[in-house]
Amino acid sequence: MTSPTSAFPQPKRRRTALLSVAAWKQFVEVAKPYWLSEEKKKAWWLLFALIGLMLVETKLAVMLNDQAGEMTSALAAKNGNRFWTAVRACLFTLAFAVPVYAFYYYMRDLFANHWRRWLTGRFLDGYLKGRKYYALDANKDIDNPDQRISEDINTFTGRSIHFLLIFIGSIMQLVAFSAVLWSISHMLVGVLALYASIGTVVALYVFGNPLIHLNFWQLRREADFRFSLIRLRENAESIAFYRGEEQERTRINLKLDKAIHNFAKLIKKQRNLNMFQRTFSQLTLVLPGVILASGVLSGELEVGRAIQAAGAFTAVLGAVGVIVDNFESLSRFIAGIGRLHGLSRLVLDDAAPAGAAGPAGNAHPSIERRPGTHLALQSLTLHPPQSERVLIKELNLTLKPGDALLITGDSGCGKSSLLRAIAGLWQTGSGTIQHPPQEDFFFLPQQPYLQRGTLRSQLIYPSTHTSLGDAELLAILEQVHLPRLAGRVGGLDAVQDWDKLLSVGEQQRLAFGRVLVHAPKIVILDEATSALDGANEAALYARLRESGTTLISIAHRPAVLRHHTHVLHLMGEGQWELLDATVYRFDGAAAEMRSNEARVQPARRPPAVAVTG
Repeated sequence: MTSPTSAFPQPKRRRTALLSVAAWKQFVEVAKPYWLSEEKKKAWWLLFALIGLMLVETKLAVMLNDQAGEMTSALAAKNGNRFWTAVRACLFTLAFAVPVYAFYYYMRDLFANHWRRWLTGRFLDGYLKGRKYYALDANKDIDNPDQRISEDINTFTGRSIHFLLIFIGSIMQLVAFSAVLWSISHMLVGVLALYASIGTVVALYVFGNPLIHLNFWQLRREADFRFSLIRLRENAESIAFYRGEEQERTRINLKLDKAIHNFAKLIKKQRNLNMFQRTFSQLTLVLPGVILASGVLSGELEVGRAIQAAGAFTAVLGAVGVIVDNFESLSRFIAGIGRLHGLSRLVLDDAAPAGAAGPAGNAHPSIERRPGTHLALQSLTLHPPQSERVLIKELNLTLKPGDALLITGDSGCGKSSLLRAIAGLWQTGSGTIQHPPQEDFFFLPQQPYLQRGTLRSQLIYPSTHTSLGDAELLAILEQVHLPRLAGRVGGLDAVQDWDKLLSVGEQQRLAFGRVLVHAPKIVILDEATSALDGANEAALYARLRESGTTLISIAHRPAVLRHHTHVLHLMGEGQWELLDATVYRFDGAAAEMRSNEARVQPARRPPAVAVTG
């Protein structure tokens, strides 16, 4: 048996070490397409512009450090002319440094924004393609894909550029200030190299994996907590009717407790890291002075040169100790890369369509789909995803244009599951479904989906444009018995929260209006008239039958039987009967036949089950 999500490669649960080969590969897989895309020229131009600004900024920083040392030496020598010359040079340098600094950060954020737009578009294309969003909803390995697309991509692009420029800037800073430091003290360079190496090794091996692991789970816990609040808002009316606040609070508290507990462990690790980082950075205030003290005290080295050396030491240490200084944010960044990479493997892999075959080692093949001029099911056997249960066994059914099929049966026998298979959402089972193009189908669920938008957009959904004019749309509203709706809400372009404004019956009639707008060849109705009175239900069914549309309905009301030509009665455990609608009778639980001759085709049952005469 197969599941609709298991065709996707399943992400492995493992810890990713900071700056490991695995983390680097994940980063490259997510980032690389942008640099090879249609926007690559803009991307590379922005990057080179940023590097150019960094070079200028580094040069200006060296000049400012030199002038700071010059001012100190002038003060120590009590040389006024030398001091004011250094001050003027420093101010002149600042006049260039300040706008360069501001424009550098503006360009960095502009670059991140461009990259985010492109990468989010790429993920959305993959997420919506082939209904992968539907398949991912049942994938327990990929939590909160909405958060990964909306937040993790934003963090990824912003942090990628941030750290890229930090590392490039560190190299520039290392080269520029190492020359200054080397000209003053060779010993100071050696101490610096040893000190930075020890600090980096300690940070990686002591704080590495635990912080990445905790940050990964913190992102997940926070997303789960936020999603529980979203569900509360989206189902506010139902919860209010049930007065289910206590249970909802319990569920929300559970999500919050998990986030708080994980964060408590995270901040303990960060506390230790902060102590290490603080010690590592504060010792730099002492080390240069200790090493250079003898030279200054003996008069061999000017005080200003010592100040220059101290500034250069701090700059070079910041360059070689960039991992230590940014370890906390790096660990969060690596955790986010893992989440984004896991999603990318599922939504960006064209070889893994939604609803395809199931877990490895499962013996059940998937349902084959073939194009055709009409709908036909051949030897169709259907299973729920991730289950061995047989819902329907060896079903053979052909619907000619204009036919109307009513599907009946007890709850849980597979009625809605069969509709999912016909729509291509489930492919777990065997047999063949021959069908016209998907564009010829239109599905009406029991609870219509309504966006927050204009009345026009609700009526033409899922299309974004229509060739029908206002008069034609208003006429369709009259045909579905909503003649005063447009006037009541302020016209076709009025924007409302339709879920709250319209009753369920009005929503169902509006959904029927969508069918009339699109005029599909096949309409599938899953209890789509459950909230309507008998007169409205009969009128809407009659309107569809007059149009010559092929109908497939799930309903439990005897009154709808007269609008159908055939009845498929599902009896559970894979059993089914296909009857002519004229001989079918609702009796509350099962169908009765008036004669064997009235069958459209013989009933199909598993062996050892008697055929009713």
